[in-house]
This record gives sequence, structure tokens and C-alpha cells, in this order.
Amino acid sequence: MRAILKNGLQIIIGALVYALAINYFLIPNRIGEGGVTGLTALGYYTLRISPALTNIVLNGILILIGFKFLKRETVFYSLWAVLWISIFLRVPVFWPYHTTQTVIAAITGGVLMGISMGLIFRAKGTIAGSTILAKIVNRYFGIRNGSAMLFFDLIVAIPSGLVIGFQNMLLTVLELYVSAVVLNKYLDMVGAKRSVLVFSPKNQAIGEALSTQLGQGITMLKATGFYSKKDTDALFYVCSNRDWTAVMPIIMSVDPDALVVTDQIRSVRGVHLLDL
Repeated sequence: MRAILKNGLQIIIGALVYALAINYFLIPNRIGEGGVTGLTALGYYTLRISPALTNIVLNGILILIGFKFLKRETVFYSLWAVLWISIFLRVPVFWPYHTTQTVIAAITGGVLMGISMGLIFRAKGTIAGSTILAKIVNRYFGIRNGSAMLFFDLIVAIPSGLVIGFQNMLLTVLELYVSAVVLNKYLDMVGAKRSVLVFSPKNQAIGEALSTQLGQGITMLKATGFYSKKDTDALFYVCSNRDWTAVMPIIMSVDPDALVVTDQIRSVRGVHLLDL
């Protein structure tokens, strides 16, 4: 229950930031967006249709598609995100940011968009639209969320130049690129993990130290030296970026001569291998 409340609150904060980006930076400067958000902006520019209405109707359809490919938990949190985005989009705008230097609005909107989507993604949700498609592509093909979203968003953003003009279309592409970069950086910073492979005659002691001090499972793999033909143990460990700063000092305190191979990984699924 505590995790559900935490994720729900984080999604609300992300939805607020998302709505601020649209209502205060993008729409006042006639900058488009990608995916469903881009369609809501075009509906507002051409027919004055409320973005909140378009958002909830079109995203509702895409969430139905998500039922087939995504976890029920993700679908539930996505519905929660879409609901709160629509609510915040309906809040009156008091001080919209108008500027002749529209590139500032595009970059600021992109940064806010990337942060908002990062918050929602970290809370196991999506903002529906192209993020539903990005989640599906990420799950089945391993393509980064921000990169997949950028591809789907450009499909809408580039033709939008017919409505908002060529210059604002280019600003829209810039905003989408910035949001994708910020989203990827945010998820890499707070969501990515690191894998550690250790070769040492003291791997048993290293494993005990890591398990005791960091409280995560350790996997010992059987390995054989190619030239020596000697059997040895290889220690495999997965940790968060937060714990990473403590991993190397722990290993070096047990065996300063250990061979350590590390890599950054984007996602980890399952837990059984890590504690065999």
C-alpha cells in the first residue's frame, strides 16, 4: 500500500509538471508536440478543442491497446496519470510565458516534459500516447524509452508544420529532442543499474561482504581459465547507482588485486538468478 501511495503521488507531481509545460510554455508560443499531445495541441490551434478533452479521449483508446501488451499495474498507473494530466490541463492559466525568443520556450518545455515523463515512468506509469508504444517497444526490443518516444512523436510533429508553420515545427522537433534526452538521462541517473563481475580467489569473502553490507543477493558462477584450465568462481552482482559508490571499496578492502568488470544496464527483470 505504501508503494502504491508513493507511486500515485509521484505520478500526480509528474502530471502537474507535464501540464505546466503545455499550458505555460508550448501552447502560448504555438509550439507543437508529438504523439497524442501533439494532436491535442493541433486540435486547440485549429478548432479550439480543449486539450484536456482530447487528451483523455485519445489516450483512453491507446490505454485499451496497452491492456494487451503491458502489465495491468502499468495500465492502472497510466489511467491515473492521464486523469491527473487532464485535470491539470483544465486549471486556468494565470501567467503564460510569451516570448519572441521562442527557442527558450521550446527548450524549457522540453526539459519540463522530460522530467515529468521521468517521474511518471519511475512510478511505473506512462502518459499513454506515444509512451504506451514506447513502453511496448522497450519491453520487447530493449530500445530506450526516450528514443522510442522520439520516433513516434516525430510522426505527428513533422506534419504539424502545415498548421503551426515551418519555424514552429522545427522548434517542436527541438523540444521533442530535448525531452527525449532529459528523459533518458533522468532514467539512467535514477533507474539504471550496474552489473559487476569479479574474478578473485577471495570471491567467497567478497560475496559475504557485499551481501552483509548492501543486503542484496549474490550469484557465483563457475568459470575455467582458458590457458591454465583451472576452475574458479566468478562473482556476479547487480546493484543500483546509489549503492555503486560502495561496491568498489568493499571489493578492494577484501582483495585489492581482484579483476573487476562493470557495465551499466538499463533494466533488470526477475530476482531468482541473483540469489541462487
